[in-house]
Amino acid sequence: MARIAGVDLPKNKKVYYGLQYIFGIGKQYATEILEKSKVDPNKRVSALTEDEVAAIRTVIQADYKVEGALRSEVQLNIKRLMDIGAYRGVRHRKGLPTRGQRTRTNSRTRKGKRKTVAGKKKVAAKK
Repeated sequence: MARIAGVDLPKNKKVYYGLQYIFGIGKQYATEILEKSKVDPNKRVSALTEDEVAAIRTVIQADYKVEGALRSEVQLNIKRLMDIGAYRGVRHRKGLPTRGQRTRTNSRTRKGKRKTVAGKKKVAAKK
């Protein structure tokens, strides 16, 4: 089993897709890493040799910020926005969407489960 950046890569997947299980590595970075380390992207993770795993590991450590370091950087950026009172920071603090999406309907992922608010009684129309 290949363990890179503290993540166990799935054995039965191709290396190209396995690398994407690491936080901070997507399709483009996976391609770049495999080119730099000279590993075939179609090779299965279980078929990797120790030298290939070591080559991938060194490329990632040298050139990319992944997993814990990247997570902490993102959290620090959000904290900075909140501290300076930026609009995006205020939205983060309130748990609302930060990128201009509508909130009257939708945005359930960000707002959470609906909380029913007691409404006013409807007054019958006067005749």
